[in-house]
Amino acid sequence: MSKEYRGRRIVLWPANIDSTLSRSEGRKIPLRDAVRKPRVEEIVEAANRLGLNPTVEEAAYPRSWWEQRKRVVVDKVGSKLNTLRMIAQEVKKLREERRRLGK
Repeated sequence: MSKEYRGRRIVLWPANIDSTLSRSEGRKIPLRDAVRKPRVEEIVEAANRLGLNPTVEEAAYPRSWWEQRKRVVVDKVGSKLNTLRMIAQEVKKLREERRRLGK
């Protein structure tokens, strides 16, 4: 991520909101707020709904630097944890809507 975004945008790794991971494995938000195995596509859609201007980037997650993964860079709303919670909540809503529609 470019230094020009520092303070205004955050990097969101799917692991940051994944309820199947422990805090030591990369989860940043409380378990009750987290989502089971979030996909990058879901995160992007949730961020779009929230107006956070998501950008997907290929990068290596620091805890498993040998693997190339995707991350999402979004506009920061309040604290990083607040932004992560908002996105996780929106992913939950997306899943519920899809479940109701039978997709």
